[in-house]
Amino acid sequence: MPSQWRLSPEARESVRVRTALHRSHEKANAMSQHELLEAWVNDVATMCQPEQVVWCNGSEPEYATMLRLMVQAGTALWLDQGKRPNSVLVRSDPGDVARVEEFTFICSRSKDDAGPTNNWRDPADMKRTLTPLFSGAMKGRTMYVIPYSMGPIGSPIAKIGIEITDSPYVVANMHVMARVGSRVLETLGAAGEFVKGLHSVGAPLEANAPDSPWPCNPKNKYICHFPETREIWSYGSGYGGNALLGKKCHALRIASVQARDEGWLAEHMLILGLTNPEGRKIFVAAAFPSACGKTNLAMMNPTLPGWKIETVGDDIAWMKFGADGRLYAINPEAGFFGVAPGTSLKSNPNAMRAAEANSIFTNCAVTPDGDVWWEEMTETPPLELVDWLRRPWTPKATRKAAHPNARFTTPARQCPVISPDWEKPGGVPISAVLFGGRRAGVVPLVNEATSWRQGTFLGSIMSSETTAAAAGKVGNLRHDPFAMLPFCGYHMGDYFAHWLAVGAKTDAAKLPKVFYVNWFRKDDDGRFLWPGYGENSRVLKWIFERVAGTGKAVDTPIGRLPAPGAIDLSGLRIQDAQMAELLRVDVEGWIAELPAIRKHYERFGSKLPRGLRDELGALEQRLQAAAVGAGGH
Repeated sequence: MPSQWRLSPEARESVRVRTALHRSHEKANAMSQHELLEAWVNDVATMCQPEQVVWCNGSEPEYATMLRLMVQAGTALWLDQGKRPNSVLVRSDPGDVARVEEFTFICSRSKDDAGPTNNWRDPADMKRTLTPLFSGAMKGRTMYVIPYSMGPIGSPIAKIGIEITDSPYVVANMHVMARVGSRVLETLGAAGEFVKGLHSVGAPLEANAPDSPWPCNPKNKYICHFPETREIWSYGSGYGGNALLGKKCHALRIASVQARDEGWLAEHMLILGLTNPEGRKIFVAAAFPSACGKTNLAMMNPTLPGWKIETVGDDIAWMKFGADGRLYAINPEAGFFGVAPGTSLKSNPNAMRAAEANSIFTNCAVTPDGDVWWEEMTETPPLELVDWLRRPWTPKATRKAAHPNARFTTPARQCPVISPDWEKPGGVPISAVLFGGRRAGVVPLVNEATSWRQGTFLGSIMSSETTAAAAGKVGNLRHDPFAMLPFCGYHMGDYFAHWLAVGAKTDAAKLPKVFYVNWFRKDDDGRFLWPGYGENSRVLKWIFERVAGTGKAVDTPIGRLPAPGAIDLSGLRIQDAQMAELLRVDVEGWIAELPAIRKHYERFGSKLPRGLRDELGALEQRLQAAAVGAGGH
């Protein structure tokens, strides 16, 4: 009898997995004709000293292999296949649960290029720090080479990257979040440009040493971006945007620099298609900080009869000018990496349906019958659970069952309202851009900028109450310009100037209209004034009408607000006093915020564009005039 048949079932499975990986390596590597890519991969392998190198081909068997490897390692567990087909639950180390902004660096040659909102390190100094850490970092592990395309493969707006990692979790998630594999190498060809991404969990394995279910290096975490050389080096964290280098690192921090250099926009924005009952469609992009309702809005079921929303993307938009002078956008991602807590059939039924199969859940709780659960998923929690830290949990517990930043990774194609245009290579034309955040007061329900410059001003002064998507205290108010504070790869003052320059590249009539929205305004008792969720379609209807030239508005000191009766409230029980408060221009509140805006602007020094200084001065004059007119000041 052959010796392999005397192996245990687990050992036989390991042999089979390694054989599949070897075949994957052979097939994908055969497609690579790029000498610089081959040389870089060899250099990294020499430095990191992995047990083997696998070139990912992007196939379904390869994805299945990654899931099996995670289950074998104790990183993941299979969910009930009747409830969640082909889905797993992953639980991370408690010290590796969110973006680590304090360990995220922009390593530009000049500190001034990184600006005051980024942590800066000299690139040569940072490489001297990182190289010893990466040396031998992959001992005992497999080094995976992931060719990926951000955007539809071959799209004129898409970009190619290569991520090297020692994490099956990263490979599996990148399969969902980007277009991965051999077709990308074919498109890259022998001389195409690509972003270099190097990632390691920073936990080398000595011979016969046991592995951790979630290997990471809590003492040494670095997420480093080298914008001039289009490189990303990430060490020590295996979580989310720290490790899935195609996401925030490439699609925003590096791409924002590429966009500045090449004359386009890489933005932290959802993209949705909005169709009225007559069948006319527009596309809207919207920037909100993480965990502020972007995914909910992108997949919303409108409550207004006859209106339809289709999802193009829920997190990132890349926008370039078309031949007609309009901005066209693609979603560079292929999946959703959504915040789970707060997602429910009430708040986002389409996200819930999208995640019914072929999904990776991270740091959620698990039910006795093998399904996932998180806070607000159901009106009442299950009577018993195992929480994200593998501890028994009941509703009497004072702690959360799921981590507040628990996530679901789900293919975008599974979204019930995915747009038929979501993978259109040339992108979709953007008619409106929305900015917003969590504000309990001052900011009205919706406000239209009078110009692209004022819209840029509104984006530059965005502020929001912080959420669990980033490590740190929750609930503080911070300015988050364009929802790009953690993601802009260069000086934010230059970023503002780039937005103004983009607006000057075409006729003003061809630019998207810009709006500032706030679903989260509260009354004096702390209750939300606006019902949100599907009712936000009423605000989108007014925005649609403003784009079409039929919506009624009134000029105010802060911009154009809906005229009385312009928001369709048919069938909605909301008091007149509530609507009046939602659309009230809080002149005193805005005046009180002016010092904070000036302090915010001071950070950018001489790089703050004069146009934004002028907008702030004009706003102050209008507010003071309004206050005098009201007899308040």
